[in-house]
Amino acid sequence: MEVLRPQLIKIGGRVYRKNPIQEQTYQHEEEEDDYYQGLMECAEEPCETYDVVQTPQGFRCTVKAPSLLYKHIVGKRGDTRKKLEVETKTSISIPKPGQEGEIVITGQHRSGVISARTRIDVLLLTFRRKQPFTHFLAFFLNEAEVQERFLKFQEEVLEKCSMDHGVDSSIFQNPKKLHLTIGMLVLLSEQEIQQTCETLQRCKEEFIELQELVDRVLERFQASGLIVKEWNSVKLHATVMNTLFRKDPNAEGRYNLYTADGKYIFKERESFDGRNILKLFENFYFGTLKLNSLHISQRFTVDSFGNYASCGQIDFS
Repeated sequence: MEVLRPQLIKIGGRVYRKNPIQEQTYQHEEEEDDYYQGLMECAEEPCETYDVVQTPQGFRCTVKAPSLLYKHIVGKRGDTRKKLEVETKTSISIPKPGQEGEIVITGQHRSGVISARTRIDVLLLTFRRKQPFTHFLAFFLNEAEVQERFLKFQEEVLEKCSMDHGVDSSIFQNPKKLHLTIGMLVLLSEQEIQQTCETLQRCKEEFIELQELVDRVLERFQASGLIVKEWNSVKLHATVMNTLFRKDPNAEGRYNLYTADGKYIFKERESFDGRNILKLFENFYFGTLKLNSLHISQRFTVDSFGNYASCGQIDFS
């Protein structure tokens, strides 16, 4: 990250800068105090777009967040919440671990409540971005013709390119799991899965043409905070070969890069030389199919047909 081009975070219609010197991996709870201080540098200016309600006791604002992220607002021994409350002169109520609900901010001054809400949003967004992807938006490529053509592609690649470095049968996708990816999601609660399904249904009602569909679906999910913006336009793609597939016959689960609590593990993996494959198979025909549905699929899961398990979908036919 360049010093003169820090990461920007969009919250409530306002854009905040994130100082690059604070970019670090959240690994130990002991680091939380310094981490909180750094994050607050990008939340100095309060946002006026929040829904703040006046009450007989002062002002009140609520924040919806999955329970998995509560601990990052509480902090070690409650230190992060205490600092928030002291610095913004507010009281912050957080549901108990494992209980879904709303974070409630109350205070005597509207500006203090807004400031606390802004800081909490920055913390939530930052720690959400550190979570591994859980789901993805995709069109399934489970037509028999496409799967047969994919197996033919695999056969010909191994016949003509097996002498190239790293090229063997272990790097090919499971044909039952072929799909066109639109975007990756981090869904941390059943409520967020439901929100995703509802957003997808609204997309069906409003968008028609395919490229417009995928572009505007992505825009809608980016606006909701469930997908991080990386490109201006979707480039639909289907992964047919990947060295992540080497270790486990269930495709995406073949190379586990995360611990049980979601921390990233770096593992060196053998690369493969794909230059001859690109030359020989750049125009390979994988068949045709009608895209009848768009799915929210869960990673590391398999349904009864051998495809990724779907937790929501819209049908076009």
